[in-house]
Amino acid sequence: MNDPQTYTPPAVWTWKKDGAGRFSGINRPVAGPTHDKVLPVGRHPLQLYSLATPNGVKVTVMLEELLARKFSGAEYDAWMISIMDGDQFGSGFVAVNPNSKIPALTDRSGPTPIRVFESGSILLYLAEKFGAFLPTDIATRTECLSWLFWQMGSAPYLGGGFGHFYAYAPWKIEYAIDRFAMEVKRQLDVLDRRLAETQYLAGPDYTIADIATWPWYGALLQGRIYGAAEFLQVHEYVNVKRWSDAITARPAVQRGLKVNRNYGDQSKQLHERHDASDFDTKTQDKIEAAKAANGG
Repeated sequence: MNDPQTYTPPAVWTWKKDGAGRFSGINRPVAGPTHDKVLPVGRHPLQLYSLATPNGVKVTVMLEELLARKFSGAEYDAWMISIMDGDQFGSGFVAVNPNSKIPALTDRSGPTPIRVFESGSILLYLAEKFGAFLPTDIATRTECLSWLFWQMGSAPYLGGGFGHFYAYAPWKIEYAIDRFAMEVKRQLDVLDRRLAETQYLAGPDYTIADIATWPWYGALLQGRIYGAAEFLQVHEYVNVKRWSDAITARPAVQRGLKVNRNYGDQSKQLHERHDASDFDTKTQDKIEAAKAANGG
């Protein structure tokens, strides 16, 4: 490994396939599939291919919120994509998302399947399809979309920037951690000031702006990502905490958190979701028993 204080970039960058870091095996400088793999298709109109990262949680929360509002057309099959195993580079997944990132959605409710990728795009697509969680008056709708796109532009600084260098990089680089910690705290201050003015990001109502932002910044406030709550002194952002706690308490959010999750407490994992009954513990016990009996 190079000393970060003495490293000088070469004239031409070259890819070190066996580079350091836990994600070195799945990151690469080219696009496209690495292997042929057909994606499974369930019985519902909406087919979700994802993992319970913050970006993946956005979509499962949205779908569970739609179902809680009795939109039957929002029934979905959620298939887990194991990014550490390279599932996102299978030909079927790349056909749905050429960027090879989760989440990816296919809407098969019409005569021709529609692919939707990028988490913000999926939330907007579902909100417009069902007429929910997106204000209709122009001023509030614009406020909602401004915060949605704020989140999409800001999260890379939290995840790929701060989170990577603080929690995942193979060695600690003070400059990188300081730079991104400062930006994350600035973002938290942006949120805190906004939430001092109003209950939710777009105004008095819960919208896709909140659904997009909560899995990142709400999780940070609750100490669920990067183990950085004390380091960033997140308790200082009292308005963000109030907002985060309110969203966390929603039953649909609790369900959405479980879907496509493959880490942590076993009771909070639901690798695949095909029906509302899948959240029932007894149903899951039967599924796991059947898998074990079939050698899987």
